[in-house]
Amino acid sequence: MSTARKPIPLPVTAVTCLEDRAHVERSVVLDLEAGVQRLRLGPVSALAVDRTLHAELTSVPPHAHPVPDPHTHADTHIHTHTDTDTDTATVLDVRIVREWTPRGPVPATDDDSALRRRVHTLEEERIVLGQRRDRLHARLDLLGRLATDVLREIGEGAGSGEYEGPRWARELDRVDGERDAYGEELRTVEAHLAALGVQLGEAQRAMELAEEEPAELVGHIELTVEAVVAGPVGLRLSHLTPCALWRPAYRAVLDGETLTLETDAMVWQRTGEDWSDVRLTLSTARSALATDPPRLAEDRLTLQDRSAAERRTVDVELREEEIADLGPAPVLGLPGVDDGGEVRVLNSPAPVSVASDGRAHRVPLSVFTTPASSEYACSPELSPLVTQVVRFDNLSGHALLAGPVDLIRGSGFTGRGTLDFTAPGAPVELAFGSRDDHRVVRHAEESRETTGLTQRTLVTRTVRLHLSRFSAPGEQGDRLIVLRERIPVSEVSAVEVRLREDACSPAPDVVDADGIARWDVALPPGGRRTVTLVYELSASAKVAGL
Repeated sequence: MSTARKPIPLPVTAVTCLEDRAHVERSVVLDLEAGVQRLRLGPVSALAVDRTLHAELTSVPPHAHPVPDPHTHADTHIHTHTDTDTDTATVLDVRIVREWTPRGPVPATDDDSALRRRVHTLEEERIVLGQRRDRLHARLDLLGRLATDVLREIGEGAGSGEYEGPRWARELDRVDGERDAYGEELRTVEAHLAALGVQLGEAQRAMELAEEEPAELVGHIELTVEAVVAGPVGLRLSHLTPCALWRPAYRAVLDGETLTLETDAMVWQRTGEDWSDVRLTLSTARSALATDPPRLAEDRLTLQDRSAAERRTVDVELREEEIADLGPAPVLGLPGVDDGGEVRVLNSPAPVSVASDGRAHRVPLSVFTTPASSEYACSPELSPLVTQVVRFDNLSGHALLAGPVDLIRGSGFTGRGTLDFTAPGAPVELAFGSRDDHRVVRHAEESRETTGLTQRTLVTRTVRLHLSRFSAPGEQGDRLIVLRERIPVSEVSAVEVRLREDACSPAPDVVDADGIARWDVALPPGGRRTVTLVYELSASAKVAGL
């Protein structure tokens, strides 16, 4: 059986990027000989998942050129299996081979960079200073022993009646002087060594950033095929690889009454090999969770008779409930792209290149321009700001996944917002920021009384909204502000909610089924308006908790 001596290039031709990994597809045309032969292809990323390795032989396009097939021996380590038959050739085995390539020898001095030569100089200087410090320590230790000997001689001489005061004084002065001199020199050397260590550390970190070593673990594909006759044949190989992901991003440009929405994909990958001019597909499929069964929890229902006190009392409570249109159910507990619970697939219209540098690469997907309507809305109970809300339809032809939006209008970049999941053709609401020249102040009052005979509780709530518009000199024209204030909605017959239109000033233009009261208030430049809302909550004597 023959074996390819030199690896045959196996470029990446298509990539399907998932939420936390990528499905890589490679294609090449091989010139096979008759018989069984082993081919070596690559290099490929060493992060490729072995169990997902799949190879198949295809027919050769008329314009394709086969890759010449040299022969030699190759080592085998880890393998995955697949069997794919064509009319003339069969795949017997395919596996990925990983090789540990040791780092090369240190380059010659003439070939070193200036940064590496700087590190080498600092290391040599540190060695010289270290040797000098060791000599100074030895000299000071010797002088310390000499001073001990002189003091012992003084003690022994004084005890035996001998007196050599001048000589002893000269010896002690000489030893103390040398110890002071060498001690000062040692402190200077240690300070120089500390500064040198800081410089060497900075130079080494800079060298690690500027002269990063290439990956040492390299993978190759080892393919064993059997060909009936010699001739060209196409090979398509695919596998999964980690260290790749994508997220949606948008750019909204508001120009008067038209809006342009650009849909992009932010792609990150550090698989160890660059993707050059590949067909890019973006999917929200979660392959890691495909085999996890749903978790089942026990849910027991029991019946219990109510007591006499419970029959006489109706417990009520106020509940906050989010108002939402009918649409896909939210997917809880799954981080990443919000796709509405259904796998979405987007395609790049043109081949793209993504370097394996771990940085974000922006890939354009689609763009459309549509008429848009603007509304200056305010919900004082939630926020005192007046926000410009733009409404338009999703004409992109695909679902808009949840993601960040760069907001741009006449003055340029105005901030960043969030786009929720939107189906194709569905309406979209996008907030373009608040208006600094408007102010809304909200005051709420509540009064409670109980009638004597029926013992009914009557709660009256009054909400006053004060609107102000601060305009620049020369500004003209009214601005329509949409005010929204909510009224409680009762779900039990024992509690009634009534809007007192006679006390409202002015009465709401619309009150929908969800209890949202709306006013369309026109404010002239520098104008002020006050809106008053009054409603009553009436509860029978059996109601508790109101």
